Amino acid sequence: MTPQDRTDQSAGILLVDDMEDNLLALEAVLASLNEPLVRARSGEEAMKALLRHRFAVVLLDIRMPGMDGFETAAHIKRLDQTKDVPIIFLTGTDADTGYAFRGYATGAADYLTKPFDPWVLRAKVSVFLDLHRKTRELETLRAVQREHTEQVDTRLAALEKQLASPTPDLTELRIQIRDLRTLMETNRAL
Repeated sequence: MTPQDRTDQSAGILLVDDMEDNLLALEAVLASLNEPLVRARSGEEAMKALLRHRFAVVLLDIRMPGMDGFETAAHIKRLDQTKDVPIIFLTGTDADTGYAFRGYATGAADYLTKPFDPWVLRAKVSVFLDLHRKTRELETLRAVQREHTEQVDTRLAALEKQLASPTPDLTELRIQIRDLRTLMETNRAL
């Protein structure tokens, strides 16, 4: 995968857990969202996946061998290309009481204990999917507006050049002004 693959419009849900049963449970709960579900069995695998693909949200188990969830989250938040990906921490009910605080301090957007309510998890993930879609729409709109602005700048420069000539072609100037006005109306409609 190239960095370009990370920037496509689609985004998945990254499921990070070292336990197969937990991954299966997450997939069963989230399958109805009809979004790509990508598994990672460790923090290292999660980081590789995040660098290859765009994700709307990461569901991250805290207790994993090697790089645990807190370390993984710290790495995610440290990188420019992944720092804005929301993280929902998942941990067992017997977890240390300081885990929630530490999770939020590490940059988590949310924190759930296992066993989790499937409806609550699906609702929370849906919110992040919607936010991701809206963000992509805004990015696309901003790119279109930048392109229109560049076109307006180019056409204004051509008009200035023609007006500076000793004998400007008035017919051509009128055509350019009409085209510029049309472009401006299109830009306003966005």
